[in-house]
Amino acid sequence: MEKHNPHLPLKLFVVITFIIMVTVNALSALLPINGITPGEVSDSYPNLFAPAGTTFSIWSLIYLLLAAHTLYQVGLFRSSEKKVNDELLRKTGIVFSVSSLVNAAWIFSWHYRIIPLSMVLMVLLLICLIDITVIVNAQRLSSREKMLIRLPFSVYLGWITVATIANAAVLLVSLGWNGFGIPESIWTILILAVGALIGTATLLRFKSIAYGLVLVWAYTGILIKHTSASGFSGEYPSIVVAVIICLVLFAAAIVYTLFKKPQAS
Repeated sequence: MEKHNPHLPLKLFVVITFIIMVTVNALSALLPINGITPGEVSDSYPNLFAPAGTTFSIWSLIYLLLAAHTLYQVGLFRSSEKKVNDELLRKTGIVFSVSSLVNAAWIFSWHYRIIPLSMVLMVLLLICLIDITVIVNAQRLSSREKMLIRLPFSVYLGWITVATIANAAVLLVSLGWNGFGIPESIWTILILAVGALIGTATLLRFKSIAYGLVLVWAYTGILIKHTSASGFSGEYPSIVVAVIICLVLFAAAIVYTLFKKPQAS
């Protein structure tokens, strides 16, 4: 008689919730949900922190990496692996499943312009990814685990770090916040700086090159938005300078991490 697999229900849950997340995100652009695309929702709350539209193509990479992780969860890519850390996969699988459902719920809150709820869900998603990252970094990982567990969530966390800040900016716009009379450009510079400090601290804490590269990608998207003719065309030079400084900070942190202790992710 075949031995019962105690991890089978969780594996199925991971697969089902991942499919739900990907399906909802696909429908958000194809239908689109509530008759409006994610980008159109963002454009209806204009702010100076939003990156260029092409920057969001990183979601394709994120979903590809998460798909590889999901397949690894159910048993693929393990043929030459001597020992699988089932406890690590169990812990990450539970939180990953929750994060997938939160991601899908965020899409609906965003498309139906329930911005305060979208902010709560985005923060919850960020917490889930931080939890997974802490769990993963507490383990001694094989090269395969670094590629199929650590790397996907490093990239995912990097993007959600920036997305959380962007969601907060949209929330403030939706609430009609006037910034206490301080110019929007000054607030944007402060937000960029805070985001860069948090991102750099996280990069150095987890020693993740992938996380840092995602920050570079996101801030480059903001730079493109502010310098391109289809964006702000250099209308806010102080923001352009601030973004460049942040990019230099990220680059320095990445180089430091590379030489301090080489990482696979």
